[in-house]
Amino acid sequence: MISPARLTALRSLVAYLTLACAAFALVPGSAQAATVLAALVIFLSWAELRTVGRVIASLMVLVSLYGLVRQPDLLLSASESMAGITGLILSVMLLSAVLGTSKDLAVISESLFGGRPVARYLGLSTGTGVLSIPLNFGSVGLIATMIGSQISQSGDSPAARNAARAVIRGFGASPMGSPLSIAVVMTVTLLPGLHSWTLLTLSLPFALLYLVAGVWSREQETPRSGPSETVSAFWPWVRFLAIVLFICVSAFALSTWVSLKYSLAVTLSCLSVVVLCLLYRRLVEGTLALPSLANVNNELAIMGGSSFLGGALAMLALNSLGADFSLPSWGYPVLAFAIPWLFFCGGAVGVNPIISATVYGGILGPIWPEPALLALGLGLVTGWGITIAGTPYSANSLLLERCTGYSAHQASYDWSRQYSLLMLTLSSGLCALIALMAPAS
Repeated sequence: MISPARLTALRSLVAYLTLACAAFALVPGSAQAATVLAALVIFLSWAELRTVGRVIASLMVLVSLYGLVRQPDLLLSASESMAGITGLILSVMLLSAVLGTSKDLAVISESLFGGRPVARYLGLSTGTGVLSIPLNFGSVGLIATMIGSQISQSGDSPAARNAARAVIRGFGASPMGSPLSIAVVMTVTLLPGLHSWTLLTLSLPFALLYLVAGVWSREQETPRSGPSETVSAFWPWVRFLAIVLFICVSAFALSTWVSLKYSLAVTLSCLSVVVLCLLYRRLVEGTLALPSLANVNNELAIMGGSSFLGGALAMLALNSLGADFSLPSWGYPVLAFAIPWLFFCGGAVGVNPIISATVYGGILGPIWPEPALLALGLGLVTGWGITIAGTPYSANSLLLERCTGYSAHQASYDWSRQYSLLMLTLSSGLCALIALMAPAS
């Protein structure tokens, strides 16, 4: 019987091997190797998986058995889909672990709680959105932990509830406006004719609108008595934003000039920052320790497994529809309007946005008119963002519940139902308008 400590070390080692295979995606067979190793990490961690993770892992087994018996090319499509997302997940989680121990991050987090109610709300929501660019939902855990500490010290209050609203919505804006988000990476991968900067010219302003509109969907706070203390975080923010800018620029350069897939470009950019940070610590602090990746099992099962299932479902749908399938001209604006709502309805019953994005993008991408691809891409990323902030089964909602005690249903529905419906209406209307105005292909 293997000891728990050795099992943890083994899981971390296999996770690093998975990341290495995903990073060398240009080598033939590496995608399949990364998928097999990721599945090994998942099943080595079966006892620690959430229920949804176990369900997705079980479905992966069933789909794999079906593919082996009936349709081998199904496994090729599913493994390639999973390998790209797996590398992205592991590189972002590794980057989050390395940056999460920095002193700058603690100063930045503390500085977000100062100021008047409106400024504090905007600071928390925008700050969470920016922090989530390299940290993913680690940004929710970081700031939600501080909110939980305030609740423990001062009790529940409108200020604490507004802070929780700001964190969950700030993370919801990240899939829309972050060039490194899984949503943007998957969208431009599934829609090769859509460039990331073209998508971001509309999705980033919508993300900012999403954040600012939240000011009118919060509770009124009673003014605080006495002067409020603010922490200066100018230089920590400068250093942190420099890291974010480096990742973004290098990802764009690798995808544009080296012609790498955008998912691989982001993975390699994140890994380069990890290497530079570790070398800096070795030279300056005299320490060098690789973070453990033993606890990424749920992320791999839920997000990586969802990508595997989505890739398989998209392949099955395309095979059943046939190569000559197309929609009437009026069908594209109608579908563009429906995409954000389909994301949200799926999220409301526990469907991971990765599955939704892979299925909708994988099926519609090949038949969508290229001049109107922006409508489909915008629907995918805005639907994704509104869903993870407005439904109770997303990882960030569950993490907020664990850190603050506010239930995921309360944060998603009681606090933000009307807000989510408003943003869905704006998003779907904008997507339909873009599809209508696009020139005929």
